[in-house]
Amino acid sequence: MSAGVGADVESICSKCGDVWHVVVAKVEDKIAKVQCKQCNTVHRHRPPGGGAAEPLPRARPTTRSPRRMPRRVEPPKPAVPPDLTKPARDYRPAEAFEVGERIVHVKFGEGVVQGSPGPGRIEVVFTDGPRVLAQAKPQSKLTDAPLPPVKDADAEEV
Repeated sequence: MSAGVGADVESICSKCGDVWHVVVAKVEDKIAKVQCKQCNTVHRHRPPGGGAAEPLPRARPTTRSPRRMPRRVEPPKPAVPPDLTKPARDYRPAEAFEVGERIVHVKFGEGVVQGSPGPGRIEVVFTDGPRVLAQAKPQSKLTDAPLPPVKDADAEEV
């Protein structure tokens, strides 16, 4: 019968080399972990004299997940074929686009318009995946509107 939890035992510390330890954990009737009295390191029980401690029984995993290889992602293929009769247009949110039209985006590259999920939006398939972009957005009225006259605080009102 082995010593109980909290009892002093001889075990070799891998950190400081000391032999005196306290039993911290047991599995069934075997000492599992000990704590060094010198450096307070908690480690597996290693009896002195070069004899290895008996291996502890390991619990079998209930479910085992297989190792999966990363999937090779192929670029998405557009459902709507591109209209090759027209040249690719540069993308601008203010312009309207038709289904099948090729566009060139500054960041995403060349893509094909697939459809419109809602007003003012288009779905475009690029090499890195589908994106929803804005279309037919009116110009901001702030840039074209004249500025209101500025009232001078020092001017007299008549």
